[in-house]
Amino acid sequence: MQTIYHRADSRGHADHGWLNSHHSFSFAGYYHPERMNFGVLRVLNDDLVAGGGGFPTHPHQNMEIVSIPLQGNLAHRDNMGHEQVIRQGDVQIMSAGTGVSHSEYNHSASDSVNFLQIWILPQTQNIQPRYQQKTFDPVARHNRFETVVSGDKADQSALWINQDARFLLGQLDAGQAQSHTLPAGKGLYIFVLDGTLQVGQQSLSKRDGYGVWNTSSIEIEATEGSEILLIEVPMAI
Repeated sequence: MQTIYHRADSRGHADHGWLNSHHSFSFAGYYHPERMNFGVLRVLNDDLVAGGGGFPTHPHQNMEIVSIPLQGNLAHRDNMGHEQVIRQGDVQIMSAGTGVSHSEYNHSASDSVNFLQIWILPQTQNIQPRYQQKTFDPVARHNRFETVVSGDKADQSALWINQDARFLLGQLDAGQAQSHTLPAGKGLYIFVLDGTLQVGQQSLSKRDGYGVWNTSSIEIEATEGSEILLIEVPMAI
């Protein structure tokens, strides 16, 4: 088994006033040669946007972009005609494909919004751009992991991603443990949204990241009540 540990306070950091962002991987002005990606996982940004702030219209191409609000609501608009509010409890995915332009703003003029912006390298280039959003009930992931994004089109319960990847969210009570089976060639990036975990010999705290690969399974135990994001991706690019 191979592992990599990204302590929360070792992430890249940018404070623009309206935006306070932490980068698990190299992004914008933050460059770390050993943190370019984890398999096809390219970007994991933990963004805090002040009330009234946001990202003006900008383009993307050939990237799978997943947004997960952790606190507050995010206003989305794109050139495909979508104008949505992504609320806490929602997951959004956008396949940029041949090219898409969009904006993201805090839906509140006064309260901050905290959301994860995650980029995955696509399996197929230059597909038609697409948008999908879904609300997930946290009750469904109490002491288990729920798949919210999947590369399997047959999985109608999850959002589809143009990659052989999966995103899972879980809420574990203290003392609860879950095993995760990894298919050959896949790695698992564990991101602690809240709480503390024990994964093998490694202790993890809030906003720590831990990548695991070259193993068939891994056990994740909550040492206190925890919220966790699992990102399962091919390791070969």
